[in-house]
Amino acid sequence: MYTIETNLAVLATRAKEKEAENDAFGFFLKGNNLKEDVDGLVQQLEASVSSQIDCTACGNCCKSLMINVTEEEADRVSHHLQIERAEFDQKYLEKGSSLMVINTIPCHFLEGSVCTIYEQRFAGCREFPALHLPDFKKRLFTVFAHYARCPIIYNVVEQLKVSTGFFS
Repeated sequence: MYTIETNLAVLATRAKEKEAENDAFGFFLKGNNLKEDVDGLVQQLEASVSSQIDCTACGNCCKSLMINVTEEEADRVSHHLQIERAEFDQKYLEKGSSLMVINTIPCHFLEGSVCTIYEQRFAGCREFPALHLPDFKKRLFTVFAHYARCPIIYNVVEQLKVSTGFFS
């Protein structure tokens, strides 16, 4: 039986130890015409793993990721916070020529490990850890970039290694 790992220090250590293994696994996934539907398998594993992990006990994504914000999202959240959009922008955003991001890491809207604007959260926050998205094999760079950051990603990848026969 697989034991879910949620300790971020353990994940960081194991991620370093497994760099070569993960590179080999990435090549394995990309190079094989696996009989299994990898996207479907990832989604099944994600459903199982997510049900065993309380994201509000972790919140590491909100503590460590840069969050992109669209104009519509900034409008929606400023309205939710009942502040003028200009004040929201000045207080919470960093603006580039074509990009806006939350101007601090961790996110302003994180209290402890809980999002204070959860129902209004940004699209990137809603999608993370993005294991439900199609073309998992084409997104391996991003998956492995977050492997040590997110217990869901870590545990899904580790179970995927077994499920695909990488460890046979």
